Amino acid sequence: MTSVQKYYSVNPGVELEEDVFGQFTDKRTGKSCSVRRFTWRNNNNISVQVITYGATITSIKIPDKNGTVEDVVMGFNDMKGYLNPLNPYFGATVGRVANRIGYSKIIIDGKEYNVSANLGQHQLHGGFRGFDKVNWEYYVSGTKVIMSYDSPDNEEGFPGNVLVNISFQLSDKNEFLMDFRATTTKPTFVNLTNHSYFNLAGQDKGAEDLYKHVITINADQTTDVDENSIPNGKLLPVTDTIFDLQVPKVLGDVIHKIPGYNGYDHNFCINKGTDQENTFIAKVYHPPTGRVLEVYSNQPGVQFYTSNSIPENPKDYKGDIKKLQTLEGKNGNYYKHGALCLETQNWPDAINHTNFPKAVLYPGETYKHICIYKFWIKP
Repeated sequence: MTSVQKYYSVNPGVELEEDVFGQFTDKRTGKSCSVRRFTWRNNNNISVQVITYGATITSIKIPDKNGTVEDVVMGFNDMKGYLNPLNPYFGATVGRVANRIGYSKIIIDGKEYNVSANLGQHQLHGGFRGFDKVNWEYYVSGTKVIMSYDSPDNEEGFPGNVLVNISFQLSDKNEFLMDFRATTTKPTFVNLTNHSYFNLAGQDKGAEDLYKHVITINADQTTDVDENSIPNGKLLPVTDTIFDLQVPKVLGDVIHKIPGYNGYDHNFCINKGTDQENTFIAKVYHPPTGRVLEVYSNQPGVQFYTSNSIPENPKDYKGDIKKLQTLEGKNGNYYKHGALCLETQNWPDAINHTNFPKAVLYPGETYKHICIYKFWIKP
């Protein structure tokens, strides 16, 4: 299929298109395959695009208070960009385990497993070939797209064959819903997330506009970490600290005040009632445009990350500019602090800490993770 395929739901407020985004050759198999792109549009002039490679959100376009539409997530125009080794998981589905695993070891029911170490001695975001680096199968039902990946036993060192399904859907209420489900053939560790990078001023507007965002996170604790950002099992109250984002804060007022960090890259422990399913996670507001993002999820944590590791802007760089890497995005280069991430998740390294939320997925159980991005305009 090379032409555009259109789908319509019973709800006339949303339509869906499918076309070809590019080609992907799997280095392990040598097989080349088509990467499909799905584009949702609703009657409120909001559109979202997702590709099958990495089950990746590539674009979210929303209007501002004057009706001007901007793409508010970082990404690339073609497959070359997504295959760039410098791609910091833009918009991707991250797994089998998001975030860090300390010393690349997990213990399940007393048995130790060594998983791949792609961050020094540790593992980050599923290893060398995580879920972000495969081309997912797909099925379309109305204006819902279900993407699937069958992760084999021992992939990146993880036990069990894990079948993952993600349902993507845009509503006429400006909500983009992701419903992650997974089952396994052996006890294993599953912790999925979406890794979209948001700048509500526009994906290419940079740090200057990101610093104007107002951030709220519904969390009264964070997970304490060592010098390698690996949790040590302690929980830290956020009260009277730079991590207290329960009351809205202007990002530019706090981002440079974090001890030992050049921005936020921390797991926040969500305040959640025992009987709650989805709960409010975070709110981001950009006053100049009026754009607002709210995040809801059933997960116990959210990793708040402010693009600290994206290459620095040459005009701010204190070292040898010739050694400075560049990351070219949709409309030019991306730079440090150019976007923020709100990665709903279990707490990092949860499987290695008995006081953290349940992390082991057993045969017969279903991993369930809901994440909703809700957009609206504040006049």
